[in-house]
Amino acid sequence: MTRLRVPRRVGRPRITPDVVLADKAYSSRAIRCHLRRRGIRAVIPQPSDQAANRKRRGRRGGRPPAFDREAYKQRNTVERCINKLKQWRGLATRYDKTASIYLAGLHLAAIFIWSAR
Repeated sequence: MTRLRVPRRVGRPRITPDVVLADKAYSSRAIRCHLRRRGIRAVIPQPSDQAANRKRRGRRGGRPPAFDREAYKQRNTVERCINKLKQWRGLATRYDKTASIYLAGLHLAAIFIWSAR
């Protein structure tokens, strides 16, 4: 998250995206607080056990976290793309030692996927 850059047409890139779609859907308090501090909307559904614990506590449980159903539907596209990239053995197992070689492999896999379409 610290190296994230959102390009703009003019000026330096923003470091705060509007929404995070590829967040592994971890609904921990720490992740939600980190995103909230940075002003980023989380598209993480609340698991049923966490919702039940919150409801069990009554008023002290607080209100449920915001959830945008339309943005959640876009996560499917991101997750399918990541799964296609992981079919490439070098990316799935992370054999590459340096980040630059891993990134080059990521670009090659993306080119192969794009050209197959």
